[in-house]
Amino acid sequence: MTEPGTIILTSTRPGLLTAIAASLPGLRTLEFGPNAPEKHIPGRIWCFVDWLLPEISGLEMCRRLRNAPATAHSHITIVLDENDSEARRRALRAGADDYVIGPLTPELLLDRMQQYLPNAIGAKPQPKLVHGELTLDLAAHVVRWRGAAHPLRPNEFRLLIHFVEHPDQVFSRTSLIAILGKEGEAIDERTVDVWVGRLRRALMAHGIPDPLRTVRSMGYVLDSI
Repeated sequence: MTEPGTIILTSTRPGLLTAIAASLPGLRTLEFGPNAPEKHIPGRIWCFVDWLLPEISGLEMCRRLRNAPATAHSHITIVLDENDSEARRRALRAGADDYVIGPLTPELLLDRMQQYLPNAIGAKPQPKLVHGELTLDLAAHVVRWRGAAHPLRPNEFRLLIHFVEHPDQVFSRTSLIAILGKEGEAIDERTVDVWVGRLRRALMAHGIPDPLRTVRSMGYVLDSI
């Protein structure tokens, strides 16, 4: 890997920390209780939150992580007890980016992390992508608008990368699920609308015009400039 990062866990299942240390030695690990970390954590952050926790719910933990300055832009994966559509929707509303069906084993965690860390498995992404005045800095994992850097959450950043790499192509909700590496999971297509909505709001919050166009009954497209 070319940049440091941190995995934050609520689970204390045996073998998780050992597996991370052995397979992803460039990453730090942090176990935490009912309160989100308060100190600044450098680099990218991935949080794995159990649905059931001893003191608070996993949904409340997601909210606390999303609202805490230190972890607001982290990627949050909630670990569900079962594949329940209502639980998935509640997790997304609470601030989670995605989910896995637990329990969280070393194999499951490492498989999920390989989707987020292409450098860990030998891929070499381009350092930058440009779309008009919008630049995607892949090394720094930030969007730059007219020179100013703005962070995005991982799912939002990955979506934007794909659209910028493929302008003038309409992508259906089903194809976008596959693009994010989730085609093996039973994800409601409405979840894609949540992802796209988050991306749009994040860009506009930084004064960046929404680059995406909704094509009714078909999906979304980024028009070339």
